Amino acid sequence: MADSPREGKPARSLDFTRLVDMASESVGGEILFATDDFFAPAENLIKSKSPSFREDEYTEFGKWMDGWETRRKRIPGHDWCIIKLGIQGIIRGFDVDISYFMGDYAPRISIQAANLEGDKAPEMPQRGVRTGAAATPAEFEAVAKLGSNDWNYLVPMTELKPGKPASSHNYFLVDSQQRWTHVRLNIFPDGGIARLRVYGCGQKDWTATDPKEPFDLVAIAHGGACVGFSNAHFGHPNNMIGVGKARSMADGWETARRPDRPPVLENDENGSLLVPGCEWAVFRLAHPGVITQIEIDTTYFKGNSPDSCKLDGCILTTQEEEDMIKQKWELPGHKWKPLLPVTKLSADKSHLFDSLTLELQDVITHVRFTIAPDGGVSRLRLNGFPSSLCLLRPREKPMMRFSVKAGFRANL
Repeated sequence: MADSPREGKPARSLDFTRLVDMASESVGGEILFATDDFFAPAENLIKSKSPSFREDEYTEFGKWMDGWETRRKRIPGHDWCIIKLGIQGIIRGFDVDISYFMGDYAPRISIQAANLEGDKAPEMPQRGVRTGAAATPAEFEAVAKLGSNDWNYLVPMTELKPGKPASSHNYFLVDSQQRWTHVRLNIFPDGGIARLRVYGCGQKDWTATDPKEPFDLVAIAHGGACVGFSNAHFGHPNNMIGVGKARSMADGWETARRPDRPPVLENDENGSLLVPGCEWAVFRLAHPGVITQIEIDTTYFKGNSPDSCKLDGCILTTQEEEDMIKQKWELPGHKWKPLLPVTKLSADKSHLFDSLTLELQDVITHVRFTIAPDGGVSRLRLNGFPSSLCLLRPREKPMMRFSVKAGFRANL
C-alpha cells in the first residue's frame, strides 16, 4: 500500500452531518470487497439505522455485533474494505462510528477515495453471506484491478477515540471539491467499526443528460441543497429532497407546532386557514433551470400535514446567496417569482402541480418552499430542464450551512 500521509486528528461534530449519507444502503451504497468479515460483515457499515447491541446474542463465530468486525489478525498486513457510493459527488466529511465496540474497535483508520467512471470500475464478484469468511485469492485478484492502494487520501491514518458505549462518533472534515464514486476504509490492524457515514452532496454530469428529458432539479443526488430554513424541530428540510420515496415521517421535513396559532381556527373565503405565521425552507437547485412540474408529497403525515403551501423562485449569484444566509434570507419580496400560488394540501398524499414557469419560462437558481401554519412534508420534487445559464461560481472551500441543531427554531 502507498505510504499514508502524516497522522491526522478527528474533528468535532460538524454541520456536514446534515447532508446526505452518500454510502448508505438506502441510497444504493454497496460493499464491493472486504479483507475479512469473520465476526460481522462489512455490509453493516452502510446500514441506514443506528447501531444496536444485543447483550446475550452470539453466532457460531462469536459475539453478535452490529457493525463490521474482523478476526484478531495473526498474519502480516491490516484489514480494509471498498464501498461503492450510492450517490456520487463531493464528500464533505466522515463519521466513523464505533458505538458498542468498546473492547474491539479498530485503533486507527484511514480513508481513501477515487472517481471511477464507466470502464474504470471493473465488475467485482458477488459477496453473498460473509460472516465467518475472509477474502479469497480470486477476490483479491479482482479488487487489485481497482488500484485502490494508490487512491487519494481524504483522511490520513488517525487514532480513533472511544466515547460513550452507545454513542461513539469520530468526525472528519474533508476539504476537497473533487467528485468521488468509491471509498476505501482502512483499519489498523484489525477490529470493529459500527458505521461509516460518508456525508456530502451529489454532483451530476449535466453534459451527459438528454435535453428533452426533465430532471429533478432540486434532488440532493443531483447536487441540490437546503441553504436556509425557519424550523426543523422533527426533521431537516434536506430530507425532502432525498433519494427515492420517504420511508417514514422521520424521512421528511417536520416543524414544531407554531405557538402563535389562534385559539380558535377559522378559514378564509378560499378554505385556507387564517393563521399569522408560516414555516419555510430555501433550496439551491442542483443546476439553474426552468421548473415545469412540482410534486409535494405528504405521505406518512396523516395528522400533521400542512394546511397549505406555496413555492417561489429567484436568481441569485453565489455572493448573493452568501449575503442572504447572513441576512437570514430577508430577501426583498420583488426578487421572488411565484412558481406555485397558495395551494391547499391533503394529508398522506402526493400532489402534482404544473409550475407557473410553463408560461413564463423563467430560469431560477433558488426556491423558497413555504408551508402554513406548520407540519410535515415527506418529499419535494421540482422537475424541469437545466439551463446553460450558470451564475454560481465553484467554491474553493466547502461552506458549512447548518449551524442549528434540530429542536431549535432558527433562520439561517
